[in-house]
Amino acid sequence: MAKTVYIAGLGLIGASMALGIKRDHPDYKILGYNRSQASRQIALERGIVDRVTDDFASFAPLADIIILSLPIKQTIAFIKELANLDLKEGVIISDAGSTKSAIVDAAEQYLAGKSVRFVGAHPMAGSHKTGAASADVNLFENAYYIFTPSNLTTLDTLDEMKDLLSGLHARFIEIDAKEHDRVTSQISHFPHILASSLMEQTAVYAQEHEMARRFAAGGFRDMTRIAESEPGMWTSILLSNRETILDRIENFKERLDEISQAISQGDEDHIWNFFNQAREQRQAMEIHKRGGVDSSYDLFVDVPDEEDVILRILELLRGTSLVNIHINEENREDVHGILQISFKNAQDLERAQQVITQHTDYTVVIK
Repeated sequence: MAKTVYIAGLGLIGASMALGIKRDHPDYKILGYNRSQASRQIALERGIVDRVTDDFASFAPLADIIILSLPIKQTIAFIKELANLDLKEGVIISDAGSTKSAIVDAAEQYLAGKSVRFVGAHPMAGSHKTGAASADVNLFENAYYIFTPSNLTTLDTLDEMKDLLSGLHARFIEIDAKEHDRVTSQISHFPHILASSLMEQTAVYAQEHEMARRFAAGGFRDMTRIAESEPGMWTSILLSNRETILDRIENFKERLDEISQAISQGDEDHIWNFFNQAREQRQAMEIHKRGGVDSSYDLFVDVPDEEDVILRILELLRGTSLVNIHINEENREDVHGILQISFKNAQDLERAQQVITQHTDYTVVIK
């Protein structure tokens, strides 16, 4: 039976979600809300949604499933608004927020006693691109799509959501909302604080030591890439997960103090173990299994500085889907090859390694 799905927020996540739903359920009607006219127009013209509105309340009563793909504060405000609307009996309401406790708590508070089902959700996928114009049906492929059930989540809610979102080709997983926020504070939220702090420190330092700007490559580039993230979103995330993030900051201060003391005392064994344990722990971590956020498969090729060499490599990879290409042309102290090529999946990575190795004598490294 065809359903009506209402997606509030036609940015990258919401619009890409609509495309994924349409891939497996072309008969479903998808309604969209967005404040900006530009995204509404793009979503309508490209067939991402069937109808659009800038009045959130107007489409809500028509929907079998409502997905709030909005900033955290607006998500909570719309949950409160939904509590006062005449919705379909048994409607499923979900969201796409990066923190879950505040949203799940709001749903359980405002929607209590209503004939609705609510399940929190966090699709762990993204891009440096934004807006409906950047919608990508493959955005969620192999990424975790996390569900955080509430006391308004019935046994059949998750089955219906997984069926609805089957065309996203994501990896569905369930976790308690508070545990979600603890985990993401460590592996997502706190790293953004570190990246931005390192950028701020380096910018100030470079005012007196200008060469710091020129030598900043390799590890520095990789560690600070996420410092370019959208500040409004990250302000909202930090303020909606304060206690857990503050705990991670204090814990990290203690770790910095510990290695600082070892350096001050010239404790060679402690310093060696500090780096060795980190190396072993990273090698054992799931990060190498390509299952998490923003997974990409990276190939590094040492190529000579010759005319058309990059074009030759790309010609060999004709027909292979590339995510990104980066040329490490300057400081190469800690990079694995001058040409870095990122792929969407392991099959394309392996094929590229084979093709380049067979047709060139360049060194190829997978990391």
